[in-house]
Amino acid sequence: MARIPHTGRPGQTPAQKKVVTELQEALKKARGGFLATVAFSFFINLLLFVGPLYMLQVYDRVLTSRSTATLVILTIAALGALVVLALIEMVRSRILVRTGVLIDQELNGRVFKSVFQQTVRRPSSGYAQALRDLDTLREFLTGSGLIAFCDAPWAPLFIAVCFIMHPMLGLVALGGALAIFALAIINNIGTRALLKDAGAVSVHAGNYVSSSLRNAEVLEAMGMMENVQRRWAERHAAVLGLQAKASDRAATILAISKAFRMALQVAILGVGAYLAIHGEISPGMMIAASIVMGRALSPVEMAVGQWKGFVAARTAHERLTDLLANGELDKDTMALPRPEGRVSLQQVVVVPPGSTQPALRGISLDLVPGEVLGVIGPSAAGKSTLARTLMGVWWPHQGIVRLDGNDLRQWRAEDIGPHLGYLPQDVELFDGTVAENIARFGDVESDKVITAARKAGVHEMIQKLVEGYDTRIGVGGQALSGGQRQRIALARALYDDPVLVVMDEPNASLDNDGEAALMTAIKDMKAAGQTVVVITHKPSLLTVVDTVLVLKGGLIEMKGPRAEVLSKFARPQAVAGGAGPVGQIAATPP
Repeated sequence: MARIPHTGRPGQTPAQKKVVTELQEALKKARGGFLATVAFSFFINLLLFVGPLYMLQVYDRVLTSRSTATLVILTIAALGALVVLALIEMVRSRILVRTGVLIDQELNGRVFKSVFQQTVRRPSSGYAQALRDLDTLREFLTGSGLIAFCDAPWAPLFIAVCFIMHPMLGLVALGGALAIFALAIINNIGTRALLKDAGAVSVHAGNYVSSSLRNAEVLEAMGMMENVQRRWAERHAAVLGLQAKASDRAATILAISKAFRMALQVAILGVGAYLAIHGEISPGMMIAASIVMGRALSPVEMAVGQWKGFVAARTAHERLTDLLANGELDKDTMALPRPEGRVSLQQVVVVPPGSTQPALRGISLDLVPGEVLGVIGPSAAGKSTLARTLMGVWWPHQGIVRLDGNDLRQWRAEDIGPHLGYLPQDVELFDGTVAENIARFGDVESDKVITAARKAGVHEMIQKLVEGYDTRIGVGGQALSGGQRQRIALARALYDDPVLVVMDEPNASLDNDGEAALMTAIKDMKAAGQTVVVITHKPSLLTVVDTVLVLKGGLIEMKGPRAEVLSKFARPQAVAGGAGPVGQIAATPP
């Protein structure tokens, strides 16, 4: 595999460098919106001087001259400026909304793919949270949180105006801004770790609930609901405890900030009144200074108020970075021709997610188009791991899986997927129509859907459903029986004539008719030159295979023609009534 040039920061891996580039590219495309937001923020903050200037003129000019005409002109001018202010704020808000949509469009596909990739590779890691993290990050960058931080840099301008009015007024405003900023830092230090821990525990609690809901029938039937609820309640209580502790600290700082803010208003008016009494400033300046200081402190206070959102966005950014760093990068690979179905495993070692022990240990295997391989062995022999490895669901820790001589990794899942058929042990159908499920949620081509259904022997069964192929089956196929789900999943695996079909316990939920249809489908696939791998515990299904592979402890214990292998695994057992010995397939060699 070609090495990726590493020109990033010291200690930065190529994958991390790529992730940074992806995030930067998304933000770069949104840079125009952010620059426009900053520009509009400049004019908005300039127009915020309308209030204090109006008050200054009213106190120092209108009340002194008692001129109604001057008051009317000043009022009209002020109202006009405020209308402009409202329009600019509206435009700024709309720009941010569209900028958020742009960021989401740039990242949502990549995040969505990475969530599924990592859920397959590390099922218990809770990566589904990343989809919410993207919303959190987008909402902060395009909402009031970013606006608060865009307005905060203009606070020095208002403080400078207070200094122009009088140095003492400026010192009061500057001291107040620094104190409020210091409170914000204290708030961050006091709550950051708690909120981060609360977020992590909340994600785990959410994953626990999701897992429990998928097994709601078992929980209800076996009276396990209270036990599961108790465990969830413990985790939920931990989240509430951490959040409450963080909220208590934040509330204390917020209360101090509010009290201090009111004290600053008293201070600025008191200092202003003192200066006005001694003739150093006019009464109008005293009122104007109070308003200007309020404008100076407002962005700082907004930033303090948005600090929790900032921490949440920063945590979301960290999780997204981790997700994308661990995800597989989109590859610009040359299009490969449709494979024929030649499969080769070369010294493949596979370590299942969350485990440190390999489930397959140096497996080597070759299959040719039209060959039907039966895989047998005791539980935990590595049979399902082999199926996932052949489908590219789990990548080998060592060794190579090749399809038509090409490393399976050289294909993108979107390109190789249509050429593969997979019937897992735990069948999952998705919310949609029967036809959509069979067509793998691509364009529903009626001929191909019906052909796949006929090959799976399920066409007549589908016709008997309420709306036939247009029947909506609900999340997980809840509207269907276990056997119906398995047969429709078989049709999905056979859709569009894949060159390699892997079936893991495909007859686990089938009745006699369903099993007969399955065996017919396997024979038809063999005749069509498709490569088929069947994992089963039922000897009846082995009658249609060419070769039998025996796995034990992740190793190939035996492989050869069906009759040869099964003869070594057959042992006589007495039949009731003394009818004589019959051959039965033993789970392990005698």
